Amino acid sequence: MALELKQSMRMSQQLVMTPQLQQAIKLLQLSRMELVDLVREEMMENPLLEERAEQEEDRGPKDVPTVDDAPEPTLTAEPKQKELPEDDPKAEKAAEEIDWEAYLENYQQLGPTHGPTIRPDTDDLPDYQQTLTRSQTLFEHLLWQMRLSHFTDEEENAACWIIGNLDDDGYFKVSTSTGDPLIRCATETGSSLTAAERALRKVQMLDPIGIAARDLRECLLIQAKAMGEDDTLVGEIIQHHLDKVEAHNLPAIAKELKVSVEAIADAVRIITQMEPRPGRQYTGTDPQYITPDVYVYKVADKYVTVLNDDGLSKLKVSGAYRMALKNGSAGAAKEYIQDKLRSAVWLIRSIHQRQRTIYKVTESIVKFQKDFLDRGIGHLKPLILRDVAEDIGMHESTVSRVTTNKYVHTPQGIYELKFFFNSAITRTSGDDLASEAVKSKIKKLVAEEDPKKPFSDQKIVELLATQGIEIARRTVAKYRDQLGILPSSKRRRLY
Repeated sequence: MALELKQSMRMSQQLVMTPQLQQAIKLLQLSRMELVDLVREEMMENPLLEERAEQEEDRGPKDVPTVDDAPEPTLTAEPKQKELPEDDPKAEKAAEEIDWEAYLENYQQLGPTHGPTIRPDTDDLPDYQQTLTRSQTLFEHLLWQMRLSHFTDEEENAACWIIGNLDDDGYFKVSTSTGDPLIRCATETGSSLTAAERALRKVQMLDPIGIAARDLRECLLIQAKAMGEDDTLVGEIIQHHLDKVEAHNLPAIAKELKVSVEAIADAVRIITQMEPRPGRQYTGTDPQYITPDVYVYKVADKYVTVLNDDGLSKLKVSGAYRMALKNGSAGAAKEYIQDKLRSAVWLIRSIHQRQRTIYKVTESIVKFQKDFLDRGIGHLKPLILRDVAEDIGMHESTVSRVTTNKYVHTPQGIYELKFFFNSAITRTSGDDLASEAVKSKIKKLVAEEDPKKPFSDQKIVELLATQGIEIARRTVAKYRDQLGILPSSKRRRLY
């Protein structure tokens, strides 16, 4: 059968990701800080974008057209006294021009249509001076002490190398083929091994106590020596029985050292008061404060959702470029302004759409989780993305993007929107329970247990069963690990 080429016309429908749709999806999944950075970058790159002052918002017209009411910036020709034929290239060029007058009259004064907004009181925020300071690092703290101490030049070189190679916990752990980091220190600094050892001992005498240790045992011994306990039962336990202390096997230690369990318990109590991570307070990890995207307030017997617009720039189109077009700009300048105007309009609309979507999703979550807002985490209901998506008429992927890195302030505290989506745990009576609510109950049971007889995972399963919660032991173990709770053998206290 011979092959031949044919041409045919066929109509078909397909989904196309336009640049504008890609931009809207990108903005939807950005966190609040990322959105602020993106808007700042767009304002630097697009000269048509300006930040609207609050005074302009206050004296704006009362009857502000909404986004839904305002027409799209139409791509129509400017009014001409003489109509051009359809096949005229000038008509095609004119069709690409934006109807400036329609845009300025209907879209320039757009207000937020995504629900009520709020600018929270800034009295509780940190002072401006606090935002300009930073905490002292461990390296700076030790270097300052070293310069006030008596070090020879050779020892100072080795000490600087040691201080610079401490990890965040303050330990002197350097990978080396010889196993001893001091050998590498002496080799790279050109110091003798004896000078490096002297430098390490002097560094270990600096504050905080226990710094520059090569392992936990050495760290605790340094602190015991500073307390005058290195030659006592405390030092003996640290030197030879740390593994048994970790396993809470105090009777075995008492049997080997031939002392009473009470004496061992007193010594272990002193050891537990020591700092296993001396560099903890100098890690330099400043607390990360969360700014909620949405506030949920209870007014009478109803919950009101309010968007937080504090810190988000109110964008508008520059008036200077408006005058430039009115004064008859043409050619390349006009094409440039037209292109930047399209970009500015789509950015503003995308931000409005993002805020509307966040508002709708939060409203739906509030409707599903009213019991949680009233009575706390123990009454959190199981919820999946499909439930919210069907409630607001959107796709699950859109709800997933909205709930990523977005936070809500509720009467029960600040939570990420994804927190409200949990799998269901079956109950013998009543409605199913959310997994986060079960975790809260496990945490409460462990907090109320007897430290000398902690609950095992099986015992927790039995206690939850008395509350009508059916859960497997391995599920309890998984939730316990997620909560950072140790097994019962390591939670036991004999003193």
